[in-house]
Amino acid sequence: MDSGGKLLAAFIAGALAGAGIGILLAPEKGKVTREKLKGSIDGLSDKAKEAYKKAQQAYDDFMKEANVENEEKSTSKA
Repeated sequence: MDSGGKLLAAFIAGALAGAGIGILLAPEKGKVTREKLKGSIDGLSDKAKEAYKKAQQAYDDFMKEANVENEEKSTSKA
């Protein structure tokens, strides 16, 4: 995993931990707390999936551009 992936994973883990602790420490009934926790996890899951898709697309675009530049250099040397 590259440093960008590690940073994203650490951010997501921290967000999940913070949301979970905040909800668990809130003075609510158990059912309400569980519902809030589920909602927070679902929301973060959706955000994480979207961030992953964007990062993957940016990586793919970068690799395509790098391959084009390498092919252009190879062609000009020949």
